[in-house]
Amino acid sequence: MLKKFLLFIASFSLAAGMAFAQVDVNKADQASLDGVRGIGPSMSKRILEERQKGGSFKDWDDLQKRVKGIKEKSAAKLSANGLTVNGQAKPGAAAQAGKTGGKPMKGDKPAAVAQAGDKPDTARK
Repeated sequence: MLKKFLLFIASFSLAAGMAFAQVDVNKADQASLDGVRGIGPSMSKRILEERQKGGSFKDWDDLQKRVKGIKEKSAAKLSANGLTVNGQAKPGAAAQAGKTGGKPMKGDKPAAVAQAGDKPDTARK
């Protein structure tokens, strides 16, 4: 019982650590790619198939040219979410990701955002 509990704790910590880690598109398996926000099973499959067919991706432009569904905006978002090519984030990804106007990626759930002038509801009667 204790061994199972310790194994669970170790697995959980490893999984939590991987969730916040950078994922290199040239080294990742399908599960790692699926862990990047914005990449689902179909896109991770396309990435792996293209990597197997054409070899490692040289840079972000190479990834965008070879994998259907990854264009400039989505590449910037994926980079901001931890995807790298040869350990490198997409140049200017933070600036490009910020230009989307706060639109969520496909599958993202909207978060409650306070508007300017909103007052917190602290006084309940």
